[in-house]
Amino acid sequence: MVVILFGAAGSGKTTVGRLLSCELRWRFYDADDFHPVSNIEKMRKGIPLSDEDRRPWLEKIRELIKTCIAQRIDAVLACSALKESYRQYIQI
Repeated sequence: MVVILFGAAGSGKTTVGRLLSCELRWRFYDADDFHPVSNIEKMRKGIPLSDEDRRPWLEKIRELIKTCIAQRIDAVLACSALKESYRQYIQI
């Protein structure tokens, strides 16, 4: 099972996710760790990411979720995919 915590930056997703994963003894993943370098550079400069920028990131998250499910790995994922279309894309 993969539990996904959605929320805006600074809302506590990572903090709550880490605590939950420790309590459940599940793996923890932070979706921010899956951004390509180009996205990180844009964010560092304060440039908003476009849907096109987010596509490779969403693909990596989707693959992570699929892998966890296929390998029966229980995990908690903190993710800022706030658009409905992003959430639908990563839904397995």
